[in-house]
Amino acid sequence: MNAQNPPLAIVTVTYSPGEHLAHFLDSIGAATVGDTRVVLADNGSTDGVPQAAAAARDGVEFLDTGGNVGYGSGMNAAVRHLAPARARGEIDPEHFLITNPDVVFLPGSIDALLRRARQLPGAAAVGPRILEPDGSTYPSARAVPTLANGIGHALFGAVWPSNPWTAHYRHGAAMDVEHTAGWLSGSCLLVRWDAFEAVGGFDERYFMYMEDVDLGDRFTRAGYDNVYCPEAVITHAQGHSTESHPGTMLPAHHDSAYRFQADRLTRPWQIPVRWALWWGLKLRALVAVAAARARSGD
Repeated sequence: MNAQNPPLAIVTVTYSPGEHLAHFLDSIGAATVGDTRVVLADNGSTDGVPQAAAAARDGVEFLDTGGNVGYGSGMNAAVRHLAPARARGEIDPEHFLITNPDVVFLPGSIDALLRRARQLPGAAAVGPRILEPDGSTYPSARAVPTLANGIGHALFGAVWPSNPWTAHYRHGAAMDVEHTAGWLSGSCLLVRWDAFEAVGGFDERYFMYMEDVDLGDRFTRAGYDNVYCPEAVITHAQGHSTESHPGTMLPAHHDSAYRFQADRLTRPWQIPVRWALWWGLKLRALVAVAAARARSGD
């Protein structure tokens, strides 16, 4: 380890990641010239892949979270695990990388994130360009969803992609230029340690989904920026967990959407709005699960 450049901590939550984990780990070497320390916060994998990867690879460690505690809780557990190493100067004390285990880093991508983050001390988070399988850019830097654009996006996003609510939610900014956003996709996010600690990390009430939206919004409310950096490029095998487990993942998504809005609709006169939102999202979740099962033939 270079004393002047301690390893960058990379934390990811695993849950039977299969072949994706090897591709993820293999891509790190070309993504940065620096050393890294990877923590696999495991939420109860049954495929043995994370354990095997930690045993076979230098700089990769397995952390048992104690069960399927959710994405944000798993990330927080990894951060707490790394705190003593940070205090001893064994890892980068300024930044760490949050990422999904189904990400593949393109060459130089991690260094591009680090370079930009070091130039922007007011940025709590810097996120990369995320490429879709067809080569298009996923809209990973978005506005914080309001009740209005959230409902519009939920109702019309799939059948009318160009609707104004979805356009506002997806920010409308060109994805080939750097800009600040309300939130950045948690699939890959370079985070400032001090900012993460200042807002209390991920809200562990979110089991899955929307925890990155909530984190980005709380960063902004605390006076920090979320910066999209298109020079850093990754690919992400998005959606495979949802497609494999629609009965669990789709309701979790809708529950998280309710939690996010309910936390921001706290006035007494908004109680009927919260009830209407709760019932509407429950109904939409039932429809979404039925549609997903019909598509898969279940």
